[in-house]
Amino acid sequence: MQDPFERFADWFKEAEASEDMAEAMSIATVDEQGRPSIRMVLLKDHGPDGFTFYTNLESRKGKEIAGNPNMAFCFHWKSMAQQIRIEGEVTQVSDEEADVYFASRAKDSQIGAWASKQSRPMEGRFEFEARILKYTTKFALSTVPRPEHWSGFRLNPRKIEFWQDRKFRLHDRHIYTKNDQGNWDVETQYP
Repeated sequence: MQDPFERFADWFKEAEASEDMAEAMSIATVDEQGRPSIRMVLLKDHGPDGFTFYTNLESRKGKEIAGNPNMAFCFHWKSMAQQIRIEGEVTQVSDEEADVYFASRAKDSQIGAWASKQSRPMEGRFEFEARILKYTTKFALSTVPRPEHWSGFRLNPRKIEFWQDRKFRLHDRHIYTKNDQGNWDVETQYP
């Protein structure tokens, strides 16, 4: 059976041709009490090193990851009737890697990373717009540096499930699990 990273790349390429946002994935974290939290983010890189996304480190997800780096990702591509679930542990990307990605973003997105106090209470939209204006003015004539509170995480998978819809709910499920030697064991499961 195909390497899971190659299989992911094949499915992802197909999804990019048929989905509006193939890179959209749900990610799950847990809080200090073990209660799960899920939200959508965008995949920014993938390959044998893992699956990468970027976020505000002071956000709820950033704080939950700091407390427990075990996460689960899920891609669902409705037009292809496919789903990929990935479980593993995340590590923060290097400052250099975060800087390179941050520099590639649109300037308005860079300003937003400075202006947003993600996951914290806001008095009203005007407060946020005032912060946007503050940082737009501050960086009007210069390059926007990456804020220290903004970086990325890379999930190193220990399990990847490829699910394909079939008629009469007779779906295909192939589970890749990393073994102690660092190789992938593959199992087909009942739907």
